[in-house]
Amino acid sequence: MEKSTEHQYVRRTQCDYSMALKIEVVQEVERGELSTYGAMRKYGIQSRATIVGWLRKYGTFDWVNQIPSNMPKSTELKLLELEQKVKLLEKQKAQLERQIEQADKKAILFDMLIDLAEKEYNIPIRKNSSPGQSTNTEKKNKKS
Repeated sequence: MEKSTEHQYVRRTQCDYSMALKIEVVQEVERGELSTYGAMRKYGIQSRATIVGWLRKYGTFDWVNQIPSNMPKSTELKLLELEQKVKLLEKQKAQLERQIEQADKKAILFDMLIDLAEKEYNIPIRKNSSPGQSTNTEKKNKKS
């Protein structure tokens, strides 16, 4: 009895998949010649997830938008993507506006607390800084 050596299952270890094998498997699966399970049987690959990983890494399919990357995007798809980006930006803008409003309220509250503490304890908490240059640096400049 002679066994057919063609398509005989060979169990492989994790590290011995060459780049050429990976590319060949990806091309055959993308052309529709093999399914992922068929490629597993034909090439002795341990897991379907391995092949899917290769498809994601070396294939031409756009996994984010679920369309082949070599196909041009239609105007409707581009419009939908832009609308999604606009919605995301509007949501981020609203969140930032809420954060600014909250920060402004905190600043007002802290000012009120400082005013109250200054009145209650009769001590100056805020620094009185003049808008011009300090007098110490002016004296140093004159001595030089």
